[in-house]
Amino acid sequence: MNKRTIYIIIISLCFYSSCNDFLEIEPGAQISITEQLSTKTGVELAVRGVYATIENLLSSLDGAIYADVQGGNITFTPNNNDVVTVPGPIERSYAFSDTEMASEYRIWYESWYGLINQVNVILSYRDRYTFLSQRELDQLTAELLTIRAMAHYQLVLYYAQNYNFTPSASHLGVVYNTNTLDPGVDFPSRLTMAQTYEQLKEDLDNALSLFTDKPVLRERLDYEYFNTLTAQALYARIALQMNDWERARRLSAQVINTAGVSLMTTEEYVSQWELENDPVSEVILEFPASRSLEGNATFTLAFHYRDTSNNVEFADHVASGDLLALYSTDDVRSGMFIPIDLPTQVNGVLQNVTYYFTKKFQDNPGTTHIRLSEMYLVRAEANARLNEKDRALQDLDLLRVRANLPALADATTVLEEIFLERRRELAFERHLLFDIMRFKRNIRRNDGCTGNVCTLDYPSDFMILPIPFSSTGLNENMVQNDGY
Repeated sequence: MNKRTIYIIIISLCFYSSCNDFLEIEPGAQISITEQLSTKTGVELAVRGVYATIENLLSSLDGAIYADVQGGNITFTPNNNDVVTVPGPIERSYAFSDTEMASEYRIWYESWYGLINQVNVILSYRDRYTFLSQRELDQLTAELLTIRAMAHYQLVLYYAQNYNFTPSASHLGVVYNTNTLDPGVDFPSRLTMAQTYEQLKEDLDNALSLFTDKPVLRERLDYEYFNTLTAQALYARIALQMNDWERARRLSAQVINTAGVSLMTTEEYVSQWELENDPVSEVILEFPASRSLEGNATFTLAFHYRDTSNNVEFADHVASGDLLALYSTDDVRSGMFIPIDLPTQVNGVLQNVTYYFTKKFQDNPGTTHIRLSEMYLVRAEANARLNEKDRALQDLDLLRVRANLPALADATTVLEEIFLERRRELAFERHLLFDIMRFKRNIRRNDGCTGNVCTLDYPSDFMILPIPFSSTGLNENMVQNDGY
């Protein structure tokens, strides 16, 4: 096993182990990965590191805001000079002009492939895990295969055009790694999107055949790890994005029918999001936040969205006028925003301007990834795409009525209404850009756009990011995305 692979694994383990002490040991005394994975405790520690990496990536700036900021749900608060500008870390990508040589999302790309390699290393040692029962080994394999699929899917969203970009999905997807790679030796190529989805299905189908629903990390709650239910929910989301309507409908229905949770009620909708540290009751999958030994969250989604109520520096990201305009005064979700006046330079004059912070993710929560509401929207869209629009309308109206909106009179425009409902219901939950691409819509950022480029017509090369030079420059088989 090469040194780079070992280093990546060690970095992952360091999320939950005493890395300072470990790294101070003399090189000759450092524990090898073979030794680390030679005990049940060592394997559990490795898996803990993998889950911690997922949460850290999804709650990072790259993971938290990309889909909403690019699609137009997010605008920005004033900087230290009371001027509203695009924050430096996303200045190029916000203008759809990120670069291969200095991509703002390089760490995002490298980190997901690093995670994939971590998973593959742990899987490669399976024959040596004689200390695990067959049921434990099956569960370990199932969780890791699901994570591998999820990681590749995250890369697909950022670096590959939507599945229906070409009639047969013959355009490029991503490199799908199922084995550990040796830098300088292995030069994998990108699969087509059709081939990428086949690999995703293979990993998820294999995982679903192995789950025992006894978590590798025994202290985890049901919604904090991959099991049959959470893997089905992820698979339903992926199938929808891949135009696999039948599978999306079947899997979302299974989740709805077996999750054991109900939609939040109209009366409790806002207050549920205001619960400190606790997820909303309809959560299907949430990755717990990293916490110190004292139990304090070290970094969460709140960092990107927090208001000033706790005497902390306010975050950069607030609701755009475009998003706010989608909520009628009767919509219970119009109460999901915290209006705060901040001094702002407007045409050279300093004045107070009201900014609207989301109530989601204010109190150091875990990283909510899938909710029951999304499953109803997945099933609704799948039915609509299969031309069963009356069935689609039933699921859509469940959410509309819950939001205190009237049921729709007919299903004529149900797909349009599903798109809008996804934008209202799933705002700030990392969906909008990918919905725009799946629906083949243009990006229109109007009220709240602060950049030089506020629109982008579909299809466009620049709805996806460039493959970073750290990959294209080292891998002779790596093909760059068009336009870069």
